[in-house]
Amino acid sequence: MLKVSAVVAFAVSSMSNLLWAQQTTPSTAGKTRTEKDLLGEKQVPADAYYGVQTQRALENFQLSGVAINHYPGFVEAWALVKLAAAQANYDVGAMKKERLDAIEKACNAVLAGKYHDQFQVDWYQGGAGTSTNMNANEVLANIGLELSGHKKGEYQFLEPHDDLNMSQSTNDSYPTAIKVAFILRNGKLIEELQKLSASFRAKGNAYIEIVKMGRTELQDAVPMTVGQEFYAYASSLDNEIQLLRDSEKALYTENMGATAIGTGINVPKGYDQKFAEHLSKLLNKPIVPAPDMLAATWDQQGFVIYSSALKSLAIKLSKISSDLILLTSGPRAGLFEINLPALQPGSSIMPGKVNPVVPEVMNLVAFRVMGNDFVVTLAAHSGQLQLNAYEPVEGLAVIESQSLLFNTSILFRTKCVDGITLNEKQLEHYMETTVGIVTALNPVLGYDKATELAQEAYSSGKGIIEIIREKHILTDAQIKELLDPAKLTNLDKSKYKPN
Repeated sequence: MLKVSAVVAFAVSSMSNLLWAQQTTPSTAGKTRTEKDLLGEKQVPADAYYGVQTQRALENFQLSGVAINHYPGFVEAWALVKLAAAQANYDVGAMKKERLDAIEKACNAVLAGKYHDQFQVDWYQGGAGTSTNMNANEVLANIGLELSGHKKGEYQFLEPHDDLNMSQSTNDSYPTAIKVAFILRNGKLIEELQKLSASFRAKGNAYIEIVKMGRTELQDAVPMTVGQEFYAYASSLDNEIQLLRDSEKALYTENMGATAIGTGINVPKGYDQKFAEHLSKLLNKPIVPAPDMLAATWDQQGFVIYSSALKSLAIKLSKISSDLILLTSGPRAGLFEINLPALQPGSSIMPGKVNPVVPEVMNLVAFRVMGNDFVVTLAAHSGQLQLNAYEPVEGLAVIESQSLLFNTSILFRTKCVDGITLNEKQLEHYMETTVGIVTALNPVLGYDKATELAQEAYSSGKGIIEIIREKHILTDAQIKELLDPAKLTNLDKSKYKPN
């Protein structure tokens, strides 16, 4: 029988071997083709659409297990950028028609969802995104070659550098592709958030006249309606939706034509403007070239602004989720004002327990998004001189945040908000026993007298209305007029329109 120390040593050894296995060099066993770059010749799998520089990146950067094709929008973005670049090069007379045709075929195939498995490099990479740019260049070149009747690697007919990277550098194509990826998915995120807002609004309509106690600092405050509470959630989400729309505008300015540092070396006259025009048509967005390409090549403002908008959304969703967790707390020893759909048993030891798992996971996602925004902050301020080499982690952080928020918002809406119900007897109990309505007596009795009544209610355990009747402070008619909870909500139903 193995001793504990031996078992632990064996487990650690096994884990080390597992981690090593995950990071080993990608195999080129089987049929290969020979390609070469400035470092010399290298074997590439014969069936791969990528080439030698991608192969080197696959060997160098096996780090996170998250390839660039994990997020399809990023692959689509590269196809759009390379397509617009080829069209612009043709317009200014730099590219032959047959090569444009081949590139268009390749890009359209990728946009149709094909060949995404060939975009394999790790998001984490040195070189400011060069590995990703070359992965796109090589894959699109080889797709274009095959679709034009040639073989992979016959670069005399369509070349990754000379054709796919014509008038470009990684330093302008990479940040532009990231911006395009964000733009492509921002609209989808907004559409889902609009549905989530509508879901809260529907609950608001359903419960617009049901009175409850509002709370400040978790203490009884003044009456409101459940409908007002849920409408406020919807309204706050609408504000976040508008912020996402506004922040997207910071992504419309791109630096294509800047090439290496912003001086536009190797770029034909008019290319930058033509590129912007073609990308605008492809995205149906007002894309424009940066007025100062040198600044735009190192400036990360667009990423910072858009990431900040995602953080703001995450904060809002986290706040709402935490509210729902409080409102459903109990059922016997908490607020228990609402019920959330029961999705799964909540404990391996406590029978009958059901946890608020959906708002909890929304909080987990929100925390991640907030952290991702800090990553963007660090990366954006850490670039040196004419380039920021840390754009890859900015791109990953933001696109992960987008994806998480989109997916979790769907879960939040369909498996939580849509199924919320009320515990009306509990709400009535709180209204009958609360002291909070004493605030309405300030204009009649004054703050000091109202405070005295509140203290007596708390010390005696009696309701505030009960004490007022005992002391004959107000008549029943005055009580009905001044302390009717429904009136104290100041509900104006004309402000709340059905979906």
